[in-house]
Amino acid sequence: MSTKERQHSDDKLQVEVEQIDDLESAKGPRYKANTQLDDAARILAEAGNFEASLEDRKRVLRRIDIYVCIPMCLVYFLQQLDKQSLNYAAVFDLQKETNLHGTQFSWLTSIVYILQLVTQPLSSYSLIAFPVKYWVVFNMVSWSIVTASTGAARNFTGLIICRALLGFFEATILPSCVLITQMWWTRREQSYRTIAYQIANSMAAVLGPLLSYGIGHVNSGIRPYQGIFIFMGCLSLALAPVVWWLLPNSPTTARFLRHGNDRLIALERLRENNTGTKSSKIKWSQVWETYRDPKTWMWAGMFICCSTPSGGFGTFGGLITKGFGFNSFHSVLMQMPTGVIGIIVLLISIYVTNRYKLRFPVVAFLCIFPIAGATALTQVERKNTNALLASYYVAQMFTGLQPLLFSWANLNAAGTTKRVVTTATMFVFQCAGNVIGPQVYLVREAPVYLTGLYVDIACWCMLLILALSMGVYLNVLNKRKEAQRVAMGLPANLKDMSIMTTEEADAYRKELSQRLAAEGFDESRLWGQSFDDMTDFENPMFAYVL
Repeated sequence: MSTKERQHSDDKLQVEVEQIDDLESAKGPRYKANTQLDDAARILAEAGNFEASLEDRKRVLRRIDIYVCIPMCLVYFLQQLDKQSLNYAAVFDLQKETNLHGTQFSWLTSIVYILQLVTQPLSSYSLIAFPVKYWVVFNMVSWSIVTASTGAARNFTGLIICRALLGFFEATILPSCVLITQMWWTRREQSYRTIAYQIANSMAAVLGPLLSYGIGHVNSGIRPYQGIFIFMGCLSLALAPVVWWLLPNSPTTARFLRHGNDRLIALERLRENNTGTKSSKIKWSQVWETYRDPKTWMWAGMFICCSTPSGGFGTFGGLITKGFGFNSFHSVLMQMPTGVIGIIVLLISIYVTNRYKLRFPVVAFLCIFPIAGATALTQVERKNTNALLASYYVAQMFTGLQPLLFSWANLNAAGTTKRVVTTATMFVFQCAGNVIGPQVYLVREAPVYLTGLYVDIACWCMLLILALSMGVYLNVLNKRKEAQRVAMGLPANLKDMSIMTTEEADAYRKELSQRLAAEGFDESRLWGQSFDDMTDFENPMFAYVL
């Protein structure tokens, strides 16, 4: 492209933004765009107009899944494997071997999330300021070394120091995965990719007990719990180079997008999201907007209601099943079906949500199962092992809730800083719940843990109410967006292409182009602000996903 053509493209983009600003001034409230465009907007402006076929879009999507989704799933799998190593070690008499007493075992879980909570400001800043790949791999190598070193701990002091460091280095992984997902995929695709790395999480629940079962039989001069920590840490460390080689920093720099127009296609696909890709500047106006947004606090309430049972029921799962009358080896194997349950629940849930393009009814319906399972655990006689185990597995369907919440929440925020701060806030409340969860499982109530189960039931009931309330509120916001577009002279009845399949979006894009052309409307005005790093409040074209 010549210098003259590039200048013409830049001028055209600026004129389109100014046209929408003029409409806002004349016909409704003015929503100012941020002055700094994403790198993506600059690259697309320099490229000018280009056409990408449906086949090219699918080919680029496949390459993105290989180079981005696979390492992201691997990181999440290894992080969960290392985090849950404490659960497996507990079954092999960790408390007895290290002389733990009282609530010390509970604090070994809570301290991880306390450090994750404290580290969130640093994590949020780093995700905006630094290349995401370097930050992820640095933390991955660090937590792997910490996990392996935990095997050398012989008392509570050594264990809690290692667990605190583990929490510090793992704090950024989930927010990083959320940001990476938002940078690379359309909003419909984000749902599947979020579920993909959450399925990797569930796979850790399947393979972790199996690995621990094998390690528990090793008799080489170290205790079984030590072998579990050492093996899990070394496995993560060995796979760090694979993540380094595959994972890119962003769509604007990824080396696997060097062929032809692949980079332009990868960026153009994201225009319909109306969320941008990534800006490396902290915008304080977006921070303030995040905390003025009622959605932020509704998400926070849902995450603390979801993570409190996860922190307790998940950590004490091995001890709960051991209380049914199983020995150490059988108890750890009884955790394997929980991972399978999680995978099945996630696959069915994401199919239903994308088939009907609704999230809140699925989340609310899914809450019913853990409520029923945990209630049964408080009522079934302790001699009835089969009924207890069945109730435990029904309650384990709660593992599908948190991934669905992250997938849903991620679709409803725009602007780099707002997305990162929103995710960090949700993660803070998730950490708070994970801190509280183990503390309500009282040692004196083992192996029934009635207080913990009652708290968990209350949390799931509140989550159900909040999910229904969020669905109603998002519908109200979409009605307001339609009214705002009408006031600005823009089309009101627009479908959200970002939650359509590739084929549906392509067909609707052609239909929309024909309809707008017949009406004499310049279609480019609809998407001219897609990469302006505007928030969902600022962008009149943003659509909330129910």
